Amino acid sequence: MTERESALVEQVRAHYAAAATAVIGAGEGQLTALEDAGCCSPASCSGLDGEVTTGFGSALYSSEDQGELPAQAVAASLGCGNPLVVAELTVGERVLDLGSGGGIDVLLSARRVGPTGFAYGVDMTDEMLELARANAVRAGVGNVEFLKGRIEAVPLPDASIDVVISNCVINLSVDKSAVLAEMQRVLAPGGRIGVSDVVADDSLSASDRAERGSYVGCVAGALSRSEYLAGLAAAGFVDASVTFTHEVAPGMHSAIIRAAKPANASTRQ
Repeated sequence: MTERESALVEQVRAHYAAAATAVIGAGEGQLTALEDAGCCSPASCSGLDGEVTTGFGSALYSSEDQGELPAQAVAASLGCGNPLVVAELTVGERVLDLGSGGGIDVLLSARRVGPTGFAYGVDMTDEMLELARANAVRAGVGNVEFLKGRIEAVPLPDASIDVVISNCVINLSVDKSAVLAEMQRVLAPGGRIGVSDVVADDSLSASDRAERGSYVGCVAGALSRSEYLAGLAAAGFVDASVTFTHEVAPGMHSAIIRAAKPANASTRQ
């Protein structure tokens, strides 16, 4: 890892640690204000015109989804989509959420896969892990486990997962090819991914993306659509698609990414 990459990793860790600490320390009456902040803050995610980028946070979940969970889990939702909308989880499946944060997607996944299924979350931030584990207790959800680790090196065995989800986290990685390879590794043959992420128009250069928002604010590090599709193919995925859902900055979109591991794939790529 280069010095610049190490600095970016630490910047991301510190930003989301602070977000978790804010939720942990907030009173019930302060949680709504934290929810409204979303993934970005005015300092970390302003667009070309200086306005705060929109399209992030708990508003992307239905009121029914929000009603299933503690306020602290909803307030810590910092993503750009709702991966459960596309993951199509079924009872008994094993689910992994990359960059699980305060645990909202893990807890909702656990409810959907039922007691015969299981949901894992992986996060590198101690403060987020503390919050997520507390949220699981508050929600009374037992078929979950939150693991400390980086999404470039997932602490789970090969072929141990049926579905990988992630919500606006892959764009924060400094080694996205490693993340895609890890997704492929942990999936059982025939497994699938349902990811929400920020994705750039193919016409935007890396410098164009950096002008539209910060790295820690989920914008500067985003892949383009063609880069995402090429990366998924290189990792061994098939039936890949990248579908834009809403614009979060000029030429930058929240997107749904789908792909599958071939049913005849070996357990190790």
